Amino acid sequence: MKNKILTSVLLAFLGGSTQAQLFNTRNRMDNLEGFDQQKFSWGFYLAANSFGYKMTPHPQYGLDGSKNAVTEKSSMNFGAGLIGRMRINDNFDLRIEPALQFVDRELQFNTFDKVNQNYDLINWEVGNLIIEPKDADKIRKVKSTYVDVPILLEYHGSRWYNSRPYAAAGLNWMTNLQSNEKVTDDNQLGIFRTTSSNFAWSAEMGMQFYFSRFKLTTGVRGTFIFNNELVKDNPGTPAYWAGAIDQLNSRAVMFVLKFE
Repeated sequence: MKNKILTSVLLAFLGGSTQAQLFNTRNRMDNLEGFDQQKFSWGFYLAANSFGYKMTPHPQYGLDGSKNAVTEKSSMNFGAGLIGRMRINDNFDLRIEPALQFVDRELQFNTFDKVNQNYDLINWEVGNLIIEPKDADKIRKVKSTYVDVPILLEYHGSRWYNSRPYAAAGLNWMTNLQSNEKVTDDNQLGIFRTTSSNFAWSAEMGMQFYFSRFKLTTGVRGTFIFNNELVKDNPGTPAYWAGAIDQLNSRAVMFVLKFE
């Protein structure tokens, strides 16, 4: 009986001592204590992105009943960029984070039957019609390389030991290096065209973690282009492709890893 009592007391003592060590953070050292007091700091980041289109269909050519006749298939892609941070005060930073975003998308045009049904034989040449389109005529692979330059205002909460939450928002200037905007050929020859210079807004939130040699930020960012990116096909090209769309706006979700 005595042995059981002594064993219980010993276990309780050891358990209490261990618990005190786990939860007593008063004597622990914070990593990079003066890092956020710097006026300027630098870093880089990696991003996994998924870009899609918000499409407004043409009411005559772009609808299949109540559904959009142009559908999209997006995929996960990647990007990488640099970080420049300017401290404003204890809670706010101003950031510029230029990056390259590599994007692959696929558009499928189920518009041929609808366009043919609405075809005005007086205004169109019969030779322009594709009566029996091939699969290659219905699909456009859209590759984009965006030079993405966001300027973000970041708000961060109080630091708890070696972590703190944050949220940021701002405006982006985005140049698409593969837009084909100045190419004279259009979808009649398989070339889908979009605007090269675009403007967007972004919002981001996540957590920042402090290690002995660097600060790691994990976050999720949404980016939304607000100008119309679509470049219409040339006059005389049937409305199977760009003519079936009134407006096209990219929107993206990114998972970012930042190292500072």
